[in-house]
Amino acid sequence: MAVTTKILKPTPSAYNYQLLIKHLLVTPLIYSPDQEIVYRDVKRYTYTELGKRVARLANALTRIGVQPGDTVAVMDWDSHRYLECFFAVPMMGAVLHTINIRLTPEQLIYTINHAEDDIILVNKEFLPMLEAVKGRFEKVKKIVLLSDEGPSAETNLTIDAEYETLLAENADSYDFPDFDENSIATTFYTTGTTGLPKGVFFSHRQLVLHTYAILSTYCAYKSQANLNSADVYMPITPMFHVHAWGVPYMVTLMGNKQVYPGRYEPELLLKLHTKERVTFSHCVPTILHMLLTCPAAKSVDLRGWKVIIGGSALPRGLAKTALEMGVNVYAGYGMSETCPVLTVANLKPKMLGWDMEKQLNVRVRTGLPIPGAYVRVVDPDGNPQPHDGVSTGEVVVRTPWLTQGYLKDAEKSEQLWQNGWLHTGDIGYFDKEGYLQVTDRLKDVIKTGGEWVSSLELEDIISQHPAVSEAAVIGVPDPKWGESPMALVVPKPAFVDKITEDELKDFYKRYVDEGVIPKYGIPKRILIVDAIAKTSVGKLNKKELRKQFGHG
Repeated sequence: MAVTTKILKPTPSAYNYQLLIKHLLVTPLIYSPDQEIVYRDVKRYTYTELGKRVARLANALTRIGVQPGDTVAVMDWDSHRYLECFFAVPMMGAVLHTINIRLTPEQLIYTINHAEDDIILVNKEFLPMLEAVKGRFEKVKKIVLLSDEGPSAETNLTIDAEYETLLAENADSYDFPDFDENSIATTFYTTGTTGLPKGVFFSHRQLVLHTYAILSTYCAYKSQANLNSADVYMPITPMFHVHAWGVPYMVTLMGNKQVYPGRYEPELLLKLHTKERVTFSHCVPTILHMLLTCPAAKSVDLRGWKVIIGGSALPRGLAKTALEMGVNVYAGYGMSETCPVLTVANLKPKMLGWDMEKQLNVRVRTGLPIPGAYVRVVDPDGNPQPHDGVSTGEVVVRTPWLTQGYLKDAEKSEQLWQNGWLHTGDIGYFDKEGYLQVTDRLKDVIKTGGEWVSSLELEDIISQHPAVSEAAVIGVPDPKWGESPMALVVPKPAFVDKITEDELKDFYKRYVDEGVIPKYGIPKRILIVDAIAKTSVGKLNKKELRKQFGHG
């Protein structure tokens, strides 16, 4: 039903303040002009210099032909250059396309052409990727080189300019324009686990509102890991992956010291953590696992390091190991289509005094909806399920920062959005405290003998076995039951060739005896392997695992 409300006309001289990314950069230049931004052991400069470099970049891009509405693509590791692009490109009215540097050549050229990239800024290390699709660009006009090693590179591509040279040749001030806050600021592509990658897009308004929402989530509530402007931030989530979860915008607004590690190398990450006194990061479980099992971690004091885990469920076993090593770890949840943050597993004040085992139950939860996010679990008819810790359904969401569709794909956009709710494709439930728990992806849930079994729950259980380093559970064909669970387990180094399938099945039986899982939830097969297939952003690649084990 349409509602008629009272709207007053503003005086002609009033300023129509649009929620634009440029406004996020004003406060830190006043509050924290001398705060540092660090790139590996290569570059270190202040926020004042950041502001000047953002202006230089905008002037440089204008000079080589970028106009409002054009698309500027970036292929780089996490760097100060990427941070500058996060601001300069959308602030001048262009669209920033953050390219996933782990795409196949066919996926890469598809996304470049589908996004209608006009300019590509490419790290020297990724030139071979562009060389492989040379001659297939539909709209690309110029290529700009990004390099830590100087202005030249061996390549058969035509390089039109080099980043640092461009910046040096241009003025350090730029009059960033006002325009409609609904203008598109960024675009990128999902990892394409089924079919071609799908393009999502976000406006200035959406990114600004998401920034303030995560700011209030991470900083305002009394919880286990409150952040403030004194924290030192180092992302360990690629900046091409949902804007590094939007955190670079938030910490820039706050004026935090920022440390960009470039390519993820465990020893360097730990070295930067110590040298720069990093206190806040975020990553997927596999990256945390990589860091904690790195030999160098034994000699590093990780106490006080606040780390949010997303992208995949946080296994209880991994969370316990992290806490025991001093890492203040907890889960968050979102997806490419949601900008991304929807929920965060903040402990409520009454839980802060709980012992570690009891806190773990909450820290590994999918989390509480963040301010501005409406999150529901609904049955097949769209009816909300009660918060009783039992009633499951699909997770559907509303926030001001959700992609409004898939780029140039009306059919899939309508599948994503139904009756005004974005459908995540995740299955879960809410407990009585209001915490969401995602139990599986719709496509990953295992149906055995007509009953549903959660692959995530089975992975969480086996992760707690002292011999298990990493695990994945998938459904595989079963002649009697249709499907049955199968687990793949990577043992910890000390247990290689020492742990057996029967021992791991016995571990599962304990949870059957306790009534946690049904007997048919015990994997029929448990394979002990050296490694488990991952996607381009470090998630378990269950599509590939199903294909490999006969369920493609």
